[in-house]
Amino acid sequence: MVETGCTSNNKPPTCCATISEPIAAQKQERVTIDFLYLDLRECERCKRTNEQLESALPMITQTLRASGFEVEVRKIHVQSEQQAAALGFVISPTIRVNNRDIQFNWRETPCAPCSKEAAGEVLCREWEYGGQWCETPPKELLIRAVFREVYGQTQEPPAEPPRATDVPENLKRFFAKQSCCRIEG
Repeated sequence: MVETGCTSNNKPPTCCATISEPIAAQKQERVTIDFLYLDLRECERCKRTNEQLESALPMITQTLRASGFEVEVRKIHVQSEQQAAALGFVISPTIRVNNRDIQFNWRETPCAPCSKEAAGEVLCREWEYGGQWCETPPKELLIRAVFREVYGQTQEPPAEPPRATDVPENLKRFFAKQSCCRIEG
């Protein structure tokens, strides 16, 4: 058995595991990554954000697991105004780590695919990275944001989910469209 260190006065180590002992036996903290979206079929922003997240996840999960975290990834297709209100969902697409949006600095811009057949213009999220606005978050933004949420100290307080009456008009227009034509995603 090879010890990892932390020995003093010829006493067996009490603070560190040995290489032959599985580290997984220790209780792991859980990191939950949520991807909330409106439409993976037609909305390019949702589709490309999903692709970027899928591209970043192997590095993210490998690093988090090596640090003793259990990683759960949930993809949530938000399909109604009631579901949006219950989730505190105010912009699509959204990525959260442990129920915190990974980026509070975002803006809404018109989204043609989501506006198609809607009762007015639907706005989707743009991400700020490196002083520029992007319709799709760069892989680096996702990796840095997830690690910051897990390892770093964030300065913004956790956002309270809005009440049902706080669902933005923007999302209400999108969901009104869905009542007559179901979008799968």
